[in-house]
Amino acid sequence: MFTGIVEELGHVTAIEELGDASRFRLRGAVVTQDAGHGDSIAVNGVCLTVVELTGDEFTADVMAETLSRSSLGALTVGSRVNLERPTAVGDRLGGHIVQGHVDGTGRIIAREPSEHWEIVTVSLPDTLSRYVVEKGSITVDGVSLTVVDAGTDRFTISLIPTTLALTTLGLKQPGDPVNLEVDVIAKYVERLLGARGSAG
Repeated sequence: MFTGIVEELGHVTAIEELGDASRFRLRGAVVTQDAGHGDSIAVNGVCLTVVELTGDEFTADVMAETLSRSSLGALTVGSRVNLERPTAVGDRLGGHIVQGHVDGTGRIIAREPSEHWEIVTVSLPDTLSRYVVEKGSITVDGVSLTVVDAGTDRFTISLIPTTLALTTLGLKQPGDPVNLEVDVIAKYVERLLGARGSAG
């Protein structure tokens, strides 16, 4: 489990095509400090498993399913990525409950800079719009954020200077894809209420 509080901005150092998968090598001095084989690290909000560690770099295998359902398939050598280690039991939950299981992708529609922050509009797939509510939580490229406004096909987020400087969201431009993970609690509530309704 993650909290959506990005620990560092890393980057892709190599990509090896494996037919129905890809092996990514990524650099991140912070997240590799105490990582080991088999550990999880969130890359742009996608939970990946560490295959190998060499200095401040780690490799992870990414299945075709993940490449097609997330924005990881658009990464190239040199791409910047948000990195986060899993939350340890007993740690503070700084963001919200994030599984690292991307629900879909959106695209940056617009950026509106202000003096001290920036309003960013992101497109929202039809399949996810019912889970996104004003002042609720959403994960965008692995960053835990509060929804400012929620529409049927888009939502807005407000980014503070720290988020702009320390995550990929400060670099993304209109048209760029982003990974989206909605609040898992909303999905469980929907499933439970659906089961209750079908039971009469």
